[in-house]
Amino acid sequence: MSQPLAFPAGFLWGTATAAHQVEGNNFNNQWWAFEQQPGAIWHGDRSGLACDWWRHAEQDFDRMAQLHQNSHRLSVEWSRIEPTPGHFDAQALDRYRAMLGGLRERGIIPLVTLHHFTNPLWFEEKGGWENRESVARFQRFVERTVQALGDLCQRWVTINEPMVYVAQGWFKGIWPPGKSDFRTAMQVTRHLLFAHGEAYHTIHRLQPRAQVGYAKHVRLFQGLRPGNRLDRYAAGLKRWLFEHVWVVATDDGRLRPPLGLNTCHASLIDTFDFMGINYYTVDRTRFVPNPFTLFGQEQFTPGGELSDAGRDGPFAEFRPDGLYQICQEVRQFHKPVIITENGLPDQDDDQRPRWLLAHLHQLHRAIQSGVDVQGYFHWTLVDNFEWAEGWGLRFGLFRLDPKTQERTPRPSAGLYREIAQGNSITPALVERYAPSLLPQIFPKQ
Repeated sequence: MSQPLAFPAGFLWGTATAAHQVEGNNFNNQWWAFEQQPGAIWHGDRSGLACDWWRHAEQDFDRMAQLHQNSHRLSVEWSRIEPTPGHFDAQALDRYRAMLGGLRERGIIPLVTLHHFTNPLWFEEKGGWENRESVARFQRFVERTVQALGDLCQRWVTINEPMVYVAQGWFKGIWPPGKSDFRTAMQVTRHLLFAHGEAYHTIHRLQPRAQVGYAKHVRLFQGLRPGNRLDRYAAGLKRWLFEHVWVVATDDGRLRPPLGLNTCHASLIDTFDFMGINYYTVDRTRFVPNPFTLFGQEQFTPGGELSDAGRDGPFAEFRPDGLYQICQEVRQFHKPVIITENGLPDQDDDQRPRWLLAHLHQLHRAIQSGVDVQGYFHWTLVDNFEWAEGWGLRFGLFRLDPKTQERTPRPSAGLYREIAQGNSITPALVERYAPSLLPQIFPKQ
């Protein structure tokens, strides 16, 4: 019999969420305002009560415990904590203290994200991230939040998917603030970088032993036609802008083109204690002579397996090998790796068990090769409000009826429970949930 694929002792098994997507009634941020615009959200959906976490998060914490999760990644909502400039809501901070305490009481270690796409309305009215004062405003929020919650949390993500936020809001213009301006997009990126750097140093001043990082979305842009030099050029340009510029700046402190002229900023040097990776799929890029698309158009492999997102979705193609590749690429930084998001939209759960096992197999391969991977956070526990896609994409281990708030476990919830409980993947699990993967994960000796 083949031996189970065992993960390291103390490995973090969790799920990931974001405040606006689960809390409900976050009416004081720019996303709530954006949702009210006709046509802004798929099918005219609204977040509304979302998953009703602001009132009843503990019920889902119980579900996490039942799945033997030992960690959870969640975010705090800036607009609740600082509803007006410089005014911090003690009741909101108390609620977050209760939530973090509730996780810890259940043996679940919190990983807290400080910025996950949403800003207070007052922040937007003052120019948002386009204003250079945004760095100081975010630092003020971070300092007060960490002072209030730091005794309950030792792991922090400063900013979630900064380049997704920039690309969707200032390049494609399909998220708030709905702009398409490359120069402004680069300005916002610089401000986000400096905000991350200031947050990193603020947290370490308050908590010297804290672990601080960011969650970086990686899509591994590749040329659609490997032998075509123009396809490779377009893919390389997108990888540089979307993935590399941010990471290298937080490593050696240098702002490289188009963010800067290779200037070094001490506040950015070595400002991550772990590498947080959000991975869903790989983008295949075909060259098009259009600078407004950075000379590339994203496609998926002809004949490739797609999720519910389909060919136009951002979470589409089955490419678990990409997770192994990313882990190998980030070895050069000599930092622990945490997979801060991975999952797929799959309403009927006919793909999720196989996709989950295939990605974890690749993660185990990376660990066996020497990469220090310390945790995996599945996106997500319960179906939630998926930004511009609204309720149209279902990522949850539990099905949610947003009208009744009823939760129903999908088969993949049972699979994830058994993996977390045993800290391993066994042949019996693969045979039961995804038998087609047996020859790949457990080849005959």
